[in-house]
Amino acid sequence: MVFTVLLGIAQLGETPTLGATAMLFVHEALGGVLFGGLIGYGVYRMIKSVQQHQITVMLTLALVIGGSAMATELHVSAPIAMVVAGLIIGNLGRNLAMNDMTRKYLDGFWELLDDMLNALLFALIGMELLLLPFNWAHVAAASLLALAILLSRLLTVAPAIVLLRRWRTVPRGTIRILTWGGLRGGVSVALALALPLGPERDLLLSITYIVVLSSILLQGLTIGKLVKHATRDEPATTAEPAHH
Repeated sequence: MVFTVLLGIAQLGETPTLGATAMLFVHEALGGVLFGGLIGYGVYRMIKSVQQHQITVMLTLALVIGGSAMATELHVSAPIAMVVAGLIIGNLGRNLAMNDMTRKYLDGFWELLDDMLNALLFALIGMELLLLPFNWAHVAAASLLALAILLSRLLTVAPAIVLLRRWRTVPRGTIRILTWGGLRGGVSVALALALPLGPERDLLLSITYIVVLSSILLQGLTIGKLVKHATRDEPATTAEPAHH
């Protein structure tokens, strides 16, 4: 939501007022929520009326493609709309409108599509790297930004986990694992690619690519060892009551 609003402000071409920013947030973000809920519920009703898995798969595909195009025309956030619609189909539709065979085919279709699109995205990333300018200043800026991202994630995760420990047992090393395991990838690159053309876009794309690659290579390759180390060495988060 924040990215959507900031992108809308950048596209205005002028310094917005507080009221204009609030209206932009309501239109883009909340409009996306309402639109996604409307089309998601509509497709849920359609899925509930049929029992053929082929039609169900096509309905969900039409929901994503058609819904995104309609959201763009209405100037509301297409990603937010699709998330809301997906939550409706993935929960309400999956539990109340699909049989076991339909769930199996639907899961298989979207898992395959997810793998294909991820592979295509990173192939495009590789080709884009040949066109974008890179220098040591970009690397230095991306390194500082990566550290800032990890710090912000720590400051976000740690208080919530500490508070949660008051009511339930939290697995060992949760804070370290959630902080280090915040991998960035396709979504970050897709957001950067959505920026309007210009020298600022090339700069942000270069830094984003470096942050994503460092995240995948450094955090992705070491998260397994961190999990083993944290769960072995960190003391228990809650003490067992003593028995006398």
